[in-house]
Amino acid sequence: MNLYEHTIITRPDVSPTQIKQLQDKYIKLVEKFEGNIEKVENWGLLNLSYIIKKNKKGNYIHFKIKGNGKTISELEKNEKLDKSLLRYLTVKVKKFDLNTNYFEKKSDEIKDKSN
Repeated sequence: MNLYEHTIITRPDVSPTQIKQLQDKYIKLVEKFEGNIEKVENWGLLNLSYIIKKNKKGNYIHFKIKGNGKTISELEKNEKLDKSLLRYLTVKVKKFDLNTNYFEKKSDEIKDKSN
């Protein structure tokens, strides 16, 4: 089994319930094709580096997937047809960093600095 990090960017006007539905849809799709989701991170609404399809922002969802090439090809084939997605990217990695969440809100850090 190979290890992949997969990120999708949805349109900024997609509601939180639709984002949850997208997450569930792609998790089921990966599991259907003998893959396994190790971790899902919802990074939230972030600025895009450049305008994509007239959008300046997008909702980012990041998956850590254990699977084979067929799993990823089926996932990407379905994402090409999804109108609520702006972009997707899959990167093959050697190992996962399951402990660090890079886009987590750092509210504890802000509270510590104010004291």
